[in-house]
Formats: sequence, C-alpha cells, structure tokens
Amino acid sequence: MEIRFIANTAPKAKVPANELRFGTTFTDHMFVMKYSPENGWHDAEIRPYGPLSLDPSAMVFHYAQEIFEGLKAYRTSENGEIYLFRPEKNFERMNQSCDRMCIPRFDGDEVLDALEKLIKIDADWIPTAPGTSLYIRPFIIATDSHVGVHPSGHYLFVIILSPVGSYFKEGLKPVKIYVETEYTRAARGGTGMAKCGGNYAASLIGQQKAEKLNYSQVLWLDGQEHKYVEEVGAMNVFFKIDGTIVTPALDGSILPGITRRSVLEFLRYKGYKVEERALPIDELMQAANSGRLEEAWGTGTAAVISPIGELNRDGNACVINNNAIGPVSQMLYDELTGIQWGLKDDPFGWRHTVK
Repeated sequence: MEIRFIANTAPKAKVPANELRFGTTFTDHMFVMKYSPENGWHDAEIRPYGPLSLDPSAMVFHYAQEIFEGLKAYRTSENGEIYLFRPEKNFERMNQSCDRMCIPRFDGDEVLDALEKLIKIDADWIPTAPGTSLYIRPFIIATDSHVGVHPSGHYLFVIILSPVGSYFKEGLKPVKIYVETEYTRAARGGTGMAKCGGNYAASLIGQQKAEKLNYSQVLWLDGQEHKYVEEVGAMNVFFKIDGTIVTPALDGSILPGITRRSVLEFLRYKGYKVEERALPIDELMQAANSGRLEEAWGTGTAAVISPIGELNRDGNACVINNNAIGPVSQMLYDELTGIQWGLKDDPFGWRHTVK
C-alpha cells in the first residue's frame, strides 16, 4: 500500500499525563483511505487530524452502515519501545464486522502497516505514566450520497489516535452492575457479534437507567427470553462460581472480545477450570445470594479487567467478594497489563513491537 503523508504544520500542545481523560484528546495526524467499486481500497494517506467532509445524505447518517475497532499502543519508559497487543486479531474481527454490515473487506496486514506508520509519526503523543496508553480507533463509514435502504458503494476508512488515562476514574476498583430486564441490546441473527455503533446506541437507554439508580454498568440478558447472561455494557463478562470460571458462550449476539479471548487462553494456560456456556441469570443470582459467586469481572480493551463488586436484579442487590477485587481478577490484570507494557514474559507471542 502506498501512503501519502501530509505533515501537520500546526501541531497541538500535549496534554499532561495527569490531565488525560479517556477519549477526549487526539493526536496531530490520522489515517484515511477510500473505497470505490472501481478501485477497491485506494488513496491511502496520513494527514493532519481534522473534520471529515460528508454530504448530508451520506448513508452512514441514515442507515448506520459503519463499523469500528478499539486497541491500544503502549510505550515503556525503560527502553522507549512501542507495543501493540494482538492487533492482527482486531483487524480480523473488523473484517468479520465488515461481512455482517455489507462493507468490503480490507487487507489486514496492509492496514496494520499503515497503523504502525501513523503511530511512529505521532509517537511523541504516547504517554508513559502508569495506567496511560494511546487508544487507537479505526472505523469505516458508508459515504454514498443517497437516501435508500441498500449497501453503499463507497466507504471511508479512518484511524484516529487518542492518548488516554484510566478508563475508570476510580481506577481498578469494583463497579456496581444493574441487571437489565426490560430493554435488549442485541439478539441472535442481529448485529451483536459485530462491532458497530447501532449496538451501542441500543444500549444507551439501559445505561442511562442504571446510572439513575447509581450503578456503573448494565448486565445485558439475551434478547429472546431475558433469561441468559450476555455482556456487561461494552465488555464481556466472567464469573467464578464454586471455583469454576464461567463466561457466556459466543452465540452470535455477543461481541467476540480480544481481551475475552486472551483471558480464556491465559486461564487455561494456568490450569483453571473454565466453561464457555449459556449462563441463566437465575443460576447466577442464586450463586450470588448463597455466596458461591466468588468473583466477577468484565473484560475489554479500554479497561482490560474491571472487577464487579455488586449485582442488582429487580432490587435484589448482592455484594460479591466483600466488594473487593478478587485474586483471579487481580492476577489477570497484572499479567495482561504486564505483557502489554513489556514488563512480563509473553509466552503466547501476543506483544507486537512497532518497528
């Protein structure tokens, strides 16, 4: 892939690490690439970060044909090396999202190479303070100027970068989770397995409801019966019940998280008993009420590991592990972030060095 580079002649001032908030500061450059039926993916360039020009009838606005991804870059203060964490899996999943949303696939290796070029250009933006990183947001939007329900013919692929602090202001502390029994995030046969904005838009009303009740996140149930556990907000979810770690099986309505996959592989590598299966909410709440639910946590790129300290279903609030982070949750956080930062051995080859 040939990439044209247009330097930003008016770079912005860097934000101090202690003032970084998640997703509010962006670097000086971005990657942009176009798609047309005649030329495929073409006109790749790295150019100054700035507004995109779209027609008001662009199909992304009217029919939500778009997808996105999220990953991070880490820079060590010891040797200055820059690491990515399993980036090829993010672009594999992005292509799977393309399939579901009728968007043309792209060459993952070429895009990863473009991402590395972009990161090296804006390398000075990568923070090194503990808990900080460079969040990476690739996305594709439909750009045909037409009001009509069918796939677009033209698309825009963009990658933007954002130096970030901790996803949760309170740090690695257990969050309170509200079990949503009224609304649905996704259903089998829908777009739940794709990383597209519609899934998150559908979740906002449940999140808003939970926040009014002083809960941080929503535990979503299946869309058909509201019987089985699916996801927590923007994260996959794990529960340690009677010594066995259980996570909902991927059934088409759950996002196949990269961190979820890594946690499963790491737990099995360490010899833990792990089950991927349908988990009824009744079984989970019974375990919570009886004290057999030993730990619970969410997983995702933004937070890595987010311990859960309380579950509330229809007013039945159950405290988990005395509202403290459990040993497995802490171990997973330490091990995964240690690999991401280059501070621990990487027996799996997950760490990708930007060269």
